[in-house]
Amino acid sequence: MSGRRIFVVITLLCLAACAPVQPWERGTLAKREMQWQPDAMEISLQAQINASKEASSGGMGAAGGGCGCN
Repeated sequence: MSGRRIFVVITLLCLAACAPVQPWERGTLAKREMQWQPDAMEISLQAQINASKEASSGGMGAAGGGCGCN
């Protein structure tokens, strides 16, 4: 396949995943469990716990040192 055909196929596949959201469905999508970060305080607390237990700080999910026995 040529580069143009591959681009068209990928674009069509990406557009197939898009769906319009009806007004009555927006309430379901606005629920707490559908959010990326449901609670900002909980995320901040988890970052604090990770920093103290893993002896690391900075980017979330990065490898850190420490045995975790604090």
